[in-house]
Amino acid sequence: MQRTRIAHALLASAVLVSLAACSSGADQHKDEALGSKAAVAPARKKAPVQGLPGMPPVLDPKDVYAADRPNRLSPVVKDFPSRVYVPNTNSNTVTVIDPATYQVIETIPVGTQPQHVVPSWDLKTLWVNNDRGNTLTPIDPKTGKAGKTVDVHDPYNLYFTPNGKYAIVMASLDRELVFRDAHTMKRVKTVPVSCYGVNHADFSLDGRYFIVSCEFSGELLKVDTERMRVIGQQKLPFHGSMPQDVKISPDGKRFYIADMMADGVWILDGDKFTQPSFLPTGKGAHGLYISRDSREMYISNRGEGSISVFDFAQNRLTKKWHLPGGGSPDMGGVSADGKVLWLSGRYNAEVYAIDTASGRELARIKVGSGPHGLAVYPQPGRYSLGHTGIFR
Repeated sequence: MQRTRIAHALLASAVLVSLAACSSGADQHKDEALGSKAAVAPARKKAPVQGLPGMPPVLDPKDVYAADRPNRLSPVVKDFPSRVYVPNTNSNTVTVIDPATYQVIETIPVGTQPQHVVPSWDLKTLWVNNDRGNTLTPIDPKTGKAGKTVDVHDPYNLYFTPNGKYAIVMASLDRELVFRDAHTMKRVKTVPVSCYGVNHADFSLDGRYFIVSCEFSGELLKVDTERMRVIGQQKLPFHGSMPQDVKISPDGKRFYIADMMADGVWILDGDKFTQPSFLPTGKGAHGLYISRDSREMYISNRGEGSISVFDFAQNRLTKKWHLPGGGSPDMGGVSADGKVLWLSGRYNAEVYAIDTASGRELARIKVGSGPHGLAVYPQPGRYSLGHTGIFR
């Protein structure tokens, strides 16, 4: 019966996705018609995006990821050595990989149950989230050396407001969003939530709100960034839903939320915060990563050892890459040049390097037990919004 219900749910969602694609096409024709009048009356320039106060200006209203082009490194990070930092949840270590040689060059002891390695807003520090250890371990990406730990309770994941003012701790078991000073990590405001398992998020184009997934209760939150309060909450329409990673579309119109139990991705209108449509991708859909040209999104399907590729312009899946011999692709990031997708193998104590042009596995590297939110660093971008590297 459960499989039947899932089948019906997926069929209905597929229809919704198809309708969305048709709507998108109609919108494009409408814009073309308006554009044809330019010869008579030149169109006025669009007003700049009114972003969150203090936030760097939006470079391109049509592409959130305009600053993330291949090798476009900030002066802050341009001299940092290229490395892959892998938090091993069960080993309480961070494995450091040289991506040029695919060799492990160092193993750094950290706190209990490190979940993610998170670039700071100013790009100068990598924060290791020691969830059960209730600490953050700073790593200097210039030297690769760990610093003195900072006491932070239940830091499952970590994000930064787009203006760089606050860090936001996803306190999953505490059922809290904790706003802290972005540098000292001193608690500023605690926002209790009624959902269970807050873990991943992404921000709107203007930075004024962000969408949060609640893994254990199958819910989504919408949070006002400046006022630091929840302004929307909804239950996903799939029994047993476990939402994971969250990413906004390049045009800023939709949010994509991976769901490891529904085996696909929810597609949400963040502004309206209405019920999302659904796109099946593969068993255990988990991580979401944008290509350097903003054309595609890589979706790791942890439960079947595959990566689905979603084309934004076509509004559909175009490819699926299967890891030879299987695996458990989880969290990661894209190399600075955009040529390699790096993913942790959560249940296999390994890391995968995947060619983004062909889907071919370039390397499979043994690491510690329970590798999770690995960070590829440095990456292009002006500032970091957190997680394993969301750059603007």
